[in-house]
Amino acid sequence: MTSRALTFGSVAADYERYRPGYPDDVVERVLAYAGRPVTTALEIGAGTGKATRVFAGHGVRVTATDPDAAMLAELVQHVPDSVRTVRAAFEDLPLTTTYDLVYAAAALHWTRPEGRWERVAALLEPGGVVASFGAPRDLADPAVEEALRLAQAPWVEDVEVPAPDGAADEGDLQWPSTEMAASTLFTDVTEVVIEVRTTVPARDYVGLMSTVSAFLVLPPAERQQALDHVLAALPQQVEVVGDVRLHLARRA
Repeated sequence: MTSRALTFGSVAADYERYRPGYPDDVVERVLAYAGRPVTTALEIGAGTGKATRVFAGHGVRVTATDPDAAMLAELVQHVPDSVRTVRAAFEDLPLTTTYDLVYAAAALHWTRPEGRWERVAALLEPGGVVASFGAPRDLADPAVEEALRLAQAPWVEDVEVPAPDGAADEGDLQWPSTEMAASTLFTDVTEVVIEVRTTVPARDYVGLMSTVSAFLVLPPAERQQALDHVLAALPQQVEVVGDVRLHLARRA
């Protein structure tokens, strides 16, 4: 898992180019849930700043952290000067500052399970909010999705990272809400789904796939062969399901 977590910097520019951003609705839901001013936030695994710029655009002073220097170098080209960057893994962050909000966008599953929630709670102001969100990039047409699965199968069985707690996607709560709800450190655990549908060129969709860790761990020649095979299996345009699942909780 750790090796996959540290693969993204090798394709930081492509990550920025092909990975979609997050809608303003994500920030608006977080701020509404907080029910009080949110002026400071710590972002875990900020990457190239896809979520950073949306929160900063709403006036939140974000401290964006990531262990990968290449990702942060890309991030600073796209976020306001008000954003502070820290190169560090979540587990190495000092617990000397607290924030109104701690959030992670498609990154929390890369953190170490041991002590994860104790660290989050320690970084929050009393009553502060933790938010975790991400979105699948599934193809809307089941037939096209099956063609994709078959095309990538010789190289990649599944691009998804399993839920750290093994919780099934069909449950009432999904990870990380399952763990937050079971912890005495948090209360008011809530999940919100924000529907997102886009249609993109197949080349752009394959560009996105080229930034997925399951492909990044392949030797370069095999990776390119796999991506070429996938592109050949797709129509010129694909409809993508990118519903954002937002997990919220409050420090007890």
